[in-house]
Amino acid sequence: MMSKIRGRCLCGQVSYHSDEEPAVQIMCHCPDCQKQTGTAFSVNVLVPTKSIIFEGEARRQYVVLGDTGKPVVRNFCGNCGSPLSTEMEGFGNLAAVKAATLDDDSWVKPEIQIFSDTAKHYCTPNDELKKWPRNPAF
Repeated sequence: MMSKIRGRCLCGQVSYHSDEEPAVQIMCHCPDCQKQTGTAFSVNVLVPTKSIIFEGEARRQYVVLGDTGKPVVRNFCGNCGSPLSTEMEGFGNLAAVKAATLDDDSWVKPEIQIFSDTAKHYCTPNDELKKWPRNPAF
């Protein structure tokens, strides 16, 4: 059994934790994740949004409307800019914790890829993982 999810931003001013087991682990190729991370995709561990506890005064949020028309809330550090999680009401009230911000990510192994239709040509989707052209229904 996996231990509690814990992580932090690059500068350490914002940390988080959750006692929940991940519902799923995904690799996302959506344009928003690409822009947020500054790379071709984002690896995420999804847990119930309400289970994540943030600590630190520097946490900021950026809110947009997702494909479902419901809010997508991106949590990040206002000091160093590290993306920490994305809360998605339209995704079953799950939050995508950015795997690279975990204190221990040795157990992370994405199960599926989403938004494979918008994957960058220079970083193609992993053919070993099931692909969804957009968002799957969870």
